[in-house]
Amino acid sequence: MHRRLRFVVVIPAVAGGLLAGMTPALANPDPLNTTGIPAHYAEQGLDWRQCTAEDVPDKPETAKILECATFATPRDWEHPDDRQDVTIAISRLKSTGETTASVLTNPGGPGGPGRSFPASLSEQAKLREHQEIIGIDTRGTGRSTNISCDGAGQGEIHDPRDRDPRNLDLLLDTTELTTKTCEQASGELGRFVDTFHNTKDLDLLRVLLGREKINWIGYSAGTWLGAHYAQRFPDRVGRFVLDSSVDFTSTWAASFDLQPMGYERRWRQDFLPWAAAHDDRYGLGATGEQVRQTFEDVRYALTGNPVEVDGVKVGPADLDSRFVGLLKSKQAFPGLADFLVQLRTLTGNDAPEQAKAQARAAIADAPAEPAPNDALLAVLTAVRCNDSPTPGDRQSVIRRSQEFLDQGNLLAGGYWMFIQNCIFWENQPRPLPALDGKGVPPVVMVQSANDPATPIEGARKAHAGFENSRLLTVTGEGDHGIYGYGNAAVDEVVDAYLVEGVVPEDQSVPGVPPPNPS
Repeated sequence: MHRRLRFVVVIPAVAGGLLAGMTPALANPDPLNTTGIPAHYAEQGLDWRQCTAEDVPDKPETAKILECATFATPRDWEHPDDRQDVTIAISRLKSTGETTASVLTNPGGPGGPGRSFPASLSEQAKLREHQEIIGIDTRGTGRSTNISCDGAGQGEIHDPRDRDPRNLDLLLDTTELTTKTCEQASGELGRFVDTFHNTKDLDLLRVLLGREKINWIGYSAGTWLGAHYAQRFPDRVGRFVLDSSVDFTSTWAASFDLQPMGYERRWRQDFLPWAAAHDDRYGLGATGEQVRQTFEDVRYALTGNPVEVDGVKVGPADLDSRFVGLLKSKQAFPGLADFLVQLRTLTGNDAPEQAKAQARAAIADAPAEPAPNDALLAVLTAVRCNDSPTPGDRQSVIRRSQEFLDQGNLLAGGYWMFIQNCIFWENQPRPLPALDGKGVPPVVMVQSANDPATPIEGARKAHAGFENSRLLTVTGEGDHGIYGYGNAAVDEVVDAYLVEGVVPEDQSVPGVPPPNPS
């Protein structure tokens, strides 16, 4: 689950002379290296330098405030002496004062490039006073050693609401081909892109940073990685923030099964009433149900006659995909409403050609959720499929998706089929420990009530099953990713925890209203 794009006891720094820009190999790493990391990895130096645009291609504008480095890690942590290495690319946003701690970050995915992410937290003044913020391209993605889907998964999107068996077969055939291509193109490394190896990479990074403990801010799938690190290395946990949580006490499949309900709730309770409240601007309907019917009318028109924009056809599944991709942020609501307005113009029979030309131009210029790049898609597949089994087969996927649609989960009930690709994965999952939080210091979970991508039901289950966790519920809110994105009440609680060690009680705080399009 990829966070939307934008997008701790304070431990004393290790003493010793530091060359400018470089974290040296530690003369005596034993106090830090208690987890069996071979010396030739634990004694690497991090040669920090100013980042370039090529270092952070997803957000090149962030290069000017970040420093970059790389380090080598074993391809196979169960056989680290094989000396078959993987390169991990990292960044840091330096603290504004004396650096006494490192907070590692992860934007989600799994597979979202994280090297540029510290720039997203550059305005968090209190956090930055004494903590350097570390960004990481986890193995397989970004500027780290990549795995690949060899360009698969970029073709036509079949409409999952079209329940003709021939169409469903085409959809699943495409999914199977993409999945098997990802597995084959990723080669041997694909077997080692999983949560077990990611947690070991993080612990090596902790040693290289010279930290007895690390702090953590992980969003979406980054909550899964953070929770698994905490359970595996509880003595190395400082202060961990898990924002917009998957159910990390269960399986990936269980978390993704919540999405159809989560997206339908966000759609009906947040977007539709908002669009109706601004009917004077958009004319989509004066009630939420009228807006929904406008959407369904446009979608139905696209099923028989997709519109063409800049040589690309926009069909009903593309409409669904746009909304599923962008409903995670209320800042996208005006753009989504405009998109629906323009499509209504293009699918209408009475609009003049000049109006249709203007609508095509508006759609071409409208912001969209970027499609996953090749490495991100490959890691998204590999981590989920290598971590835990996905039960089912082609027929059970068809039946379950029909159940979602029959329950009224129209926006994402069919879309759910696209993320069932692990039924085609041939490599056997690597068993992960069950998470219960025993022995882990207090961690803070932040969760919006109407989050569509990681619904609150999963977060509540994880909170109940993970000892010593605290849940900060953001009411009247549905954004996916909260801390550091404009909610002062959330930032105050989380900063007090990250900086001062104030562990909150379970509590609720209000969300931020959606934007006024005027």
